[in-house]
Amino acid sequence: FVQIVYIACSYATAWLIYSKFKATYDGNHDTFRVEFLVIPTALLSFLVNHDFSPLEILWTFSIYLESVAILPQLFMVSKTGEAETITSHYLFALGLYRTLYLFNWIWRYYFENFFDLIAIVAGIVQTILYCDFFYLYITKVLKGKKLSLPA
Repeated sequence: FVQIVYIACSYATAWLIYSKFKATYDGNHDTFRVEFLVIPTALLSFLVNHDFSPLEILWTFSIYLESVAILPQLFMVSKTGEAETITSHYLFALGLYRTLYLFNWIWRYYFENFFDLIAIVAGIVQTILYCDFFYLYITKVLKGKKLSLPA
């Protein structure tokens, strides 16, 4: 059931992006080459996984790709030099969500004796990528200013 809901949400998001909010897309600033993320994470998922099976490789690929998936958005924000307030709040919520996973892993290690190195390393990488954004968000947006970055 959870997978069905996830797939439905993914399709709904894609529909909103490509139809309702199509006019907000800025192709002039969207120059990030996603193949620089997809190809290395795909190769890494074949090399470093728990079990060399199709589902395990796909799961590992999704974990690795999720850890760096924010880079195109951060690249665009740094290229334009600023972000709308709603975009800033969204990026902060995504980063906070991933940071809270670190506490989940600590809890699970101490109380369930569970340790997943792939998920933990990917989560730490993603949290590190957000650190600079967190600093700017806290010092600018929470004080009521528009998030602007040095371009």
